Amino acid sequence: MKALVIGAGGVGRAIANIAVRRPFITSMVIADRTLSRAEEAVYRVKDPRFSAAQVNAAELEDLRELIRKVNPDVVINAVDPRFVMPIFLACEIENTNYIDMAMSLSRPHPHYPHRE
Repeated sequence: MKALVIGAGGVGRAIANIAVRRPFITSMVIADRTLSRAEEAVYRVKDPRFSAAQVNAAELEDLRELIRKVNPDVVINAVDPRFVMPIFLACEIENTNYIDMAMSLSRPHPHYPHRE
C-alpha cells in the first residue's frame, strides 16, 4: 500500500513510527509545509520505503499536484483541522482514499450525536 501523510508533526511522526513496522506499506511519503520537518520524520524511521515532500495544505492545487505525483492508495491527514477541507477536496477530486487524523470542526447532532 502506498500512503501519503500530510503533516510531519507529532501525529505524522507517530504514524511513520507505526507504519515502519508494517510490511504491507510499500511506500510512504511524509509531506509538510516545512520540508526539513518532513525530512526529519523520514530520517528517524531509517527505512527506504519512506520519503519526504513539501506541500502547502491550505492550497488545493498544491495538494492535487502532490497527490498526482505520489499516486497514493490513501492520503492521511495529520495536520490542524483548519486544513481538513482543502485536503478532503483534493482527495475527492483526485479520487483518492482519505483518512482524517485531525479533530473535526463539525458539531454533533443535538439529539442523536452518535447517529447523525
